Amino acid sequence: MTVGLFFGSFNPVHAGHLNLANYLIDHKIVDELWFVVSPCNPLKQQSDLIDERIRLKMLSLAIAENPKLKTSDVEFSLPVPSYTVDTLAVLSANFSEIQFSLIIGSDNALIFDQWKNYQKILENYSVLVYPRRGYDFEKVSVRYPQMKLLDTPFYDISATEIRKKNAERKDVSAYLHSAVYQYILENELYSISP
Repeated sequence: MTVGLFFGSFNPVHAGHLNLANYLIDHKIVDELWFVVSPCNPLKQQSDLIDERIRLKMLSLAIAENPKLKTSDVEFSLPVPSYTVDTLAVLSANFSEIQFSLIIGSDNALIFDQWKNYQKILENYSVLVYPRRGYDFEKVSVRYPQMKLLDTPFYDISATEIRKKNAERKDVSAYLHSAVYQYILENELYSISP
């Protein structure tokens, strides 16, 4: 079985994440997709990051209808900050029968050499790259020919943008799964309140 690993802060999970995941399942690129919630990304600012268990709960709500989408809290018990190469080693040891693929955007692919032990990842795992607007796919293929470029649509929404729109008191419900939006409202997360 092939499992795609989609790492992220998911702060919050939004339609872009879900549409990409469903595309990979529907087009049989992977058999299952696991959302790996990162408590702390070493390459990102953490100032507006809400608790990882809350982010995991929102993901669970968002994917409840699709048994081929799963959540993983594997990084919750690993040292912080979380390094993908270490998480991959733990998952491979625990699920030796599964062939894991790493799913990243072209923005991350272009800085892949900043990742800890990135050569080890490329040697041992398939890396699937989806396009992000403004990040040149051609440069990815030249720099890392072993990565597989995916012909997915652009999913232009970002969690940062959602939080920014919300701070400006704009309606963000269209970008979120209805159960996630309801959970955010009920718990007054990201300063969204009814």
